[in-house]
Amino acid sequence: MTPRELLVRWLSRQLPADATAWLMKSAAQVESTGKDASVYLAVSLVTRKVGKADLALSEPDLREAEGARANWDPRGWSADQAARVLLVLVLQQDPSRLARVLEQLCNSADVSELVAFYRGLPLYPDQPRYLARATEGLRTNIKGAFEAIALRNPYPSEQFPEAAWNQMVLKALFVGSALWPIVGLDRRANAELARMLRDYAHERWAAGRPVSPELWRCVGPHATGAALKDLERVLREGTEPERRAAALALRASPDAGARPLLERDAALAKAVAGGELTWERVCATA
Repeated sequence: MTPRELLVRWLSRQLPADATAWLMKSAAQVESTGKDASVYLAVSLVTRKVGKADLALSEPDLREAEGARANWDPRGWSADQAARVLLVLVLQQDPSRLARVLEQLCNSADVSELVAFYRGLPLYPDQPRYLARATEGLRTNIKGAFEAIALRNPYPSEQFPEAAWNQMVLKALFVGSALWPIVGLDRRANAELARMLRDYAHERWAAGRPVSPELWRCVGPHATGAALKDLERVLREGTEPERRAAALALRASPDAGARPLLERDAALAKAVAGGELTWERVCATA
């Protein structure tokens, strides 16, 4: 099934009959009239007609989402957000029109609408067309809108150039977002990002402020030279979650000097080597 078909099925299953009827009629009108105003009107009425309940999804639903679009993860969507994305996807056979309409919708959107349109990014046709909109969205001061792009969304990992990707990861830490829901976090780790994150850690240390253990996940694969001294410091002085993160980062380091540092703590070295210590467990206890 396509993402559009899945959204129809999930919403039809969950919504009252009158709400489903309104949504299907509105989608048909959007598709048949060819007038952009029909989209704007339908989108503006979604909350009133559909409501804001969480979209009820089972594990099989999530597997179907992954099958319909690689790395699509609609966990956390609400019914009104799903309905808005559905109404936009009605235009998917006309990518130019969809892009024009979406830009206008984003320019006039409230927060909930903006979250919906950003969560829909991986589902729109002609993906590179939305790069400017997505990178502009990262500049928002609204955490929910930022996380709609950055978290559980494959669009950034697939489309962002390195500079935009790095800024997104750094901002996620700055605003207090978790890093583990960022799709492609390990695959897109890079040396420049590692340098930026180390600089950020030094600033936090200088101000006497804590550093998220997750930061070191992106540093480890590029931890050489001075970066090992940072990890040594964390291993020596950090909290238990921080020390575990440093151990995992040292295990990922390509520097020959990393292993002796890790082996200074026999228990951590054993846990890492045996697979008992993972980033998932670090994030769960941080």
